Amino acid sequence: MKYLFIIICFIHATGCLGQGISGSELLDKAIEYHDPNNNWHSFKNDFTVTMESPKGDIRKSLINIDRPASSFKLTTNMAGKTLEQIMVRDTCILKIDGKAIISEKDRATHNISCERSKKMRDYYTYLYGLPMKLKDPGTLLDPLVDTKTFKGKNYLVLKVTYSKEVGTDTWYFYFNPSSYAMEAYQFFHDESKNDGEYILLSGEEIINNVKIPKTRAWYYNKNDQYLGTDILSKLSQGKPARH
Repeated sequence: MKYLFIIICFIHATGCLGQGISGSELLDKAIEYHDPNNNWHSFKNDFTVTMESPKGDIRKSLINIDRPASSFKLTTNMAGKTLEQIMVRDTCILKIDGKAIISEKDRATHNISCERSKKMRDYYTYLYGLPMKLKDPGTLLDPLVDTKTFKGKNYLVLKVTYSKEVGTDTWYFYFNPSSYAMEAYQFFHDESKNDGEYILLSGEEIINNVKIPKTRAWYYNKNDQYLGTDILSKLSQGKPARH
């Protein structure tokens, strides 16, 4: 009987992988892979994200995250102007071509605001801080780890929801069953409608000794429509950007 169970597990590996590990244990193993020395807590560095659209448009953003200082800076170029969106804790600074005084007309023309800057901070620190960000308050981990074949690969799957004050989306994170590397994730606004998106990850950049997925390809859940790709690159000097 013992050998029969082993054979069954071997044949139906996707049905046995998740047994014996809880959601919190899976997250700990994933963090041990991506951030073995707990460097995300003191992360302080610059990197670029190049966004490629299905039409071939390319946009590059320079990002600075300084967690000890609770600061975030996003620098982009638009219509010949250099736009800087800076958050230091809850203080917002907006600049165009180095000037901190920006008219309402400029804000509207370039689609920048303190509200948008805060959203950008939350967006980039969340996505590029995964899976470590799943330790944040208000994150609800499903204790049961699922196993699933997703886009042709077998994964350990962690379901994540959030307390009402944090968010209402449902997320699934897909981890390599051998290394525990995070290789994909998806989210739903309403899972019954199969809305939302999934993101396939490939490659890695090591920044501040944190292994961060290099390439993120985005697709709609409902029809697999390709939405674009984000490519992470670290700066050669790795010096924090000035505010």
